[in-house]
Amino acid sequence: MTDEVAVLAGGCFWCTEAVFLDVIGVKSVESGYTGGHTVNPTYKQVCGGDTGHAEAIRITFDADLLSYDDLLDIFFAIHDPTQLNRQGNDIGTQYRSAIFPLNDAQREAAKAAIARANEQNDGKVVTTIEPKSEWYPAEDYHQDYWAGEGQSNSYCIAVIPPKLAKLRKSFQARVKSTANV
Repeated sequence: MTDEVAVLAGGCFWCTEAVFLDVIGVKSVESGYTGGHTVNPTYKQVCGGDTGHAEAIRITFDADLLSYDDLLDIFFAIHDPTQLNRQGNDIGTQYRSAIFPLNDAQREAAKAAIARANEQNDGKVVTTIEPKSEWYPAEDYHQDYWAGEGQSNSYCIAVIPPKLAKLRKSFQARVKSTANV
C-alpha cells in the first residue's frame, strides 16, 4: 500500500469532496484552502475573494489502487475545466480550476492530463498548474459536508448528484458505492 496525496481545486470543495470520497483507492478527502497569501484564512475570507486562495481538496489515496493519472482524469470529468474562475454560479478566483502538484512527477502528470482534457474540450481548458502552497484545512463543518448538512442544502442537492451520476456512469469500475443518486 503506497499512500500519495493530491491537491486539486475544481470549484466548490463540497462538490468535489463528495465525488472523490466515492472513488476506490481514495482513503480520505479534506476540504481546505491553498494558493493564496493570507495566513490561516477563514471560509468567509476565502469566499470574499481577497485572499487569493482556492477552495480545494487534499486527497489521500492508495497509489496501488488508483493512479494519479486516473485521479486527474476523474477530476477533469466531474467539473468544467473550461470556465475561468468559476464553476456554474460560483464565481471568483476562489473557484478556479487548478492542480497543485506536490512533486515533479505530479507536475508532469498534470501537464499530460491537461493535454488529454484539451483534446476532449476543443483546447479550451483553463485549468492552471500552480506551485505547491501552504495548505489550510477548512473549518470542521465543511468536512464530509455532503454526508451531513449537504443533503439538506439546495445548492448541494442541485450540483452534487449530477457529479456523482457522471462518476458512476463514466468510471463504473472506480466507484465504491453503487447506490443511485
